[in-house]
Amino acid sequence: MNLRINYRKHSPESFKALLSLEQFAAGTGLDHKLYELIKLRASQVNGCSFCADMHAKDLLNLGESMDRLLLLPMWREVPIYSDEERAVLELTEYVTSISEAGVPDEVYARVRQFFDEKQYVHLIMAIITINAWNRIAIANGMFPGCFD
Repeated sequence: MNLRINYRKHSPESFKALLSLEQFAAGTGLDHKLYELIKLRASQVNGCSFCADMHAKDLLNLGESMDRLLLLPMWREVPIYSDEERAVLELTEYVTSISEAGVPDEVYARVRQFFDEKQYVHLIMAIITINAWNRIAIANGMFPGCFD
């Protein structure tokens, strides 16, 4: 594997722009573990090894269990995620793959059982943010350890 371009080196302003979006999303008040679950699930859906590795490690450092990390791709089939987490994971998958089906009304309704309008927008911003990171990482050939 080869890193195509170190975008941080060749376009630091791009990194700064993404970092500003990240700082906004991280500062919205979303539960930190939930925010990291969003990041890990979107990265899994997108196939971004760099981000999946990073956010799995971040979740472990936050005290998340190995079972919840390993079973995240099968969240629908295991009882270890709360109804709130399930709603957010479903929203994450739909927004990440938005061109396939948009966000169905029933998904929106499930999320709104737990989050108000402002929090819903913050969830969308969190999902958009990790999708932006995933896309720049994948397009530049980033992989775990590529900057070591």
